[in-house]
Amino acid sequence: MSLDALVVGGGSFGTALATILAGMDRRVRLWVRREEQADEINRGHTNQRYLPDFELPESLQATIDLQGSLSQCRVVLMSVPSRSFRSVARQLGDHLRGDQILVHTTKGIEKDSFSRMSEILRQETCVLKVGVLSGPNLARELMAGHPAGALIASRYDEVIAAVQALFAQSRLRVYGGRDVTGTELGGAFKNIIALAAGVADGLGFGDNTKSLLITRGLSEMARFGVARGADVFTFGGLAGIGDLMATCASPLSRNHKVGEQLAAGKPLEEILSSMAQVAEGVPTTEAVYQQCRRMGLDLPIVRAVHGMLFEGWSPQHALETLMGLDVGRELAALRFN
Repeated sequence: MSLDALVVGGGSFGTALATILAGMDRRVRLWVRREEQADEINRGHTNQRYLPDFELPESLQATIDLQGSLSQCRVVLMSVPSRSFRSVARQLGDHLRGDQILVHTTKGIEKDSFSRMSEILRQETCVLKVGVLSGPNLARELMAGHPAGALIASRYDEVIAAVQALFAQSRLRVYGGRDVTGTELGGAFKNIIALAAGVADGLGFGDNTKSLLITRGLSEMARFGVARGADVFTFGGLAGIGDLMATCASPLSRNHKVGEQLAAGKPLEEILSSMAQVAEGVPTTEAVYQQCRRMGLDLPIVRAVHGMLFEGWSPQHALETLMGLDVGRELAALRFN
């Protein structure tokens, strides 16, 4: 193999991962859809659409040749939005071999099928050694070299070891785990709570309110995750509370920005059309809300965010609805008796 890894997807996070690896002298290539983007990365060493103001390593090469690149690597890191995940996975499936390692970083749920991304990878490719990399990993902070942590979850020890070896000695500390379901659902669910946190900030509320949202959001995340077969302890780690804290607090979070603009009274369509990147919390809210209805699971914050996004609720109405709920025992819902 002439490559240590292929990163599939030239958005902000895929570019950040490829930059980290290139900076450690890993043999890495970045696959992008558009030839113009590949030329910009290869000749100008920038990715202005997704990461303006950052210079990329000269050793980082981008390509539009998916088949040729896949034939040269053992580890594939897939970082594409959930809305295009299945179509790209199908493209990968045409060229992947069963002995390769395939890890995704996508924090979303397929809206119509409710499939997690690892389930899509198993449906569309022949690869068995599948994993998910998730955690509090804001791309611009990674590009700036700030220390960070992530979780690689897989049923296969070989996947965990391979990804940890790729990032060994970097400022991205990668821990291992086996709960793929919880890791994927935590990464997707936290975007719903980040939307609510953005609304709270947009309304001028302070840290007391944000702490309430994060802790009650964590409770809802755990209830939903366990109902889907996750290990509740996963949500106490990097892929749960860790990711939730970063996304709810940071102005770099796309979902937080959407929430702030909702609080300012902007229509959702206008907000989304002005964004260069995908706010995964919007389709994830619809997917989780519909699945909760089918499961008979009542998650108040999810219901309120869905109301603001898709039912014409004002932020004030959502707030009043949440504050009017009966108050029970704090951790009763997490005991899962």
